[in-house]
Amino acid sequence: MEAKYNGDSSWLLSLPASVSKSRGSVPGNFFQVSATGMAWGDLRFSWPSFSSSRRLSSSSSSSSCNVAQRRSVPELYEGIAKFYDNSSAVWEDMWGEHMHHGYYDSEGSSSQNDHLLAQIAMIENSLAFAQVPDSKEERPAHVVDVGCGIGGSARYLAQKYEAKVSAITLSPVQAARGNVITASQGLSNLVTLQVANALKQPFEDGTFDLVWSMESGEHMPDKQQFVGELARVAAPGGRIIIVTWCHRNFELGETCLKPKEQELLDKICDAYYLPAWCSPLDYVELLKTLKLEDIKYADWSKNVTPFWPAVVASALSFRGLIKLATSGWTTIRGALAMALMVQGYQVGLIKFAIITARKPL
Repeated sequence: MEAKYNGDSSWLLSLPASVSKSRGSVPGNFFQVSATGMAWGDLRFSWPSFSSSRRLSSSSSSSSCNVAQRRSVPELYEGIAKFYDNSSAVWEDMWGEHMHHGYYDSEGSSSQNDHLLAQIAMIENSLAFAQVPDSKEERPAHVVDVGCGIGGSARYLAQKYEAKVSAITLSPVQAARGNVITASQGLSNLVTLQVANALKQPFEDGTFDLVWSMESGEHMPDKQQFVGELARVAAPGGRIIIVTWCHRNFELGETCLKPKEQELLDKICDAYYLPAWCSPLDYVELLKTLKLEDIKYADWSKNVTPFWPAVVASALSFRGLIKLATSGWTTIRGALAMALMVQGYQVGLIKFAIITARKPL
């Protein structure tokens, strides 16, 4: 299956001719996936509409207005845990152990056709951006992976630095599966996955030389408490790396997102059990309040552009559809909502950001 962006916030996905013939009478050879729904020939499926009456929790640090959030914090935790309980096996089967975007050179490279290499490139570019030392004398010896998935990054960092890595997730299924993979790779002496809340981490102050959060910040209902915990568990001199989905920074004079932008984020939040979003500059300001040093950020949205067509195509392949069909409605809805993420990137609303800092000695 091939995926092509139409330029009108929709994707056209073509079925191989051999598949179409083998299926006999089918609605057509093309899926069209957009922010409003999905079409296959004459068949139409519309995304459900979401209420705009939901409001932002007062505990959130996001500066956007009228954010849809009908779920309480406990409901968000339960929802995201179940979402990953149900979907992680599908992702692992299709994409392997790294449950995050790939990083692609803007000028193009062979890695665009090898998405596993691009996912490794995301890890390496993040470490380089944060200037994590690589020498044997200075490299991190103790690492925490906050929102670890099934432990792909945790194991990579353990092997790269010969470091002890503690990894946490809200999903019991992810933790159990991650520990099985870790044992199979002979890394149980270095890496441990456990179920824990990123906002109440079960670690002593000043424990880790590297605090790593790869695409988990978007799940945090209280961004201020989130970065506060990252700073608390960081050792003096330790690096903090946050790679996360954000909404765009506000322009001069703006105090909130445009209504259409917020409506799109509301739909994404509903599908992926997300709380209110914030901007990269919101993260920067939060880190400044913690007296951290070397605070910086970058917008890597262009560097992840090739990733979503590949994810959409894999999800809507026959192998992907079979996997989705057995994983439950929550996972199916998340897969369908990928078109909303695509639209968010295309209109400049969603930003894939890296924010890093260092704890003073």
